Amino acid sequence: QVQLVESGGGLVQPGGSLRLSCEASGFTLDNLAVGWFRQAPGKEREGISCISSSDGSIYYADSVKGRFTISRDNAKNTMYLQMNSLKPEDTAVYYCAADPNLCVHLTYGRGWSDYWGRGTQVTVSS
Repeated sequence: QVQLVESGGGLVQPGGSLRLSCEASGFTLDNLAVGWFRQAPGKEREGISCISSSDGSIYYADSVKGRFTISRDNAKNTMYLQMNSLKPEDTAVYYCAADPNLCVHLTYGRGWSDYWGRGTQVTVSS
């Protein structure tokens, strides 16, 4: 079965940390750019980070730069998002994605991807 499955979401206090994981099955991430989007209630889906497959270049949206770190482990067919210094405005459903041109799509504000996870809820609240 071809799918991306996220894990690691939950409830955390402001200033806390969470690590999201996204494992692919049924296909390999090796030649795909991978990344993360999020969607808060009443807002459009926002691309927040990606890693290219070609040169490993990384993109972060200004809203998460310096606080979030994206990584990938091709041997485990998995991508990660380490989220530190979390704020209430980070509350959203977080989706992982994979696509040959994901970083291009994301940097141009396009929510296009061949593969999507179903999402994991992250809630930042005291």
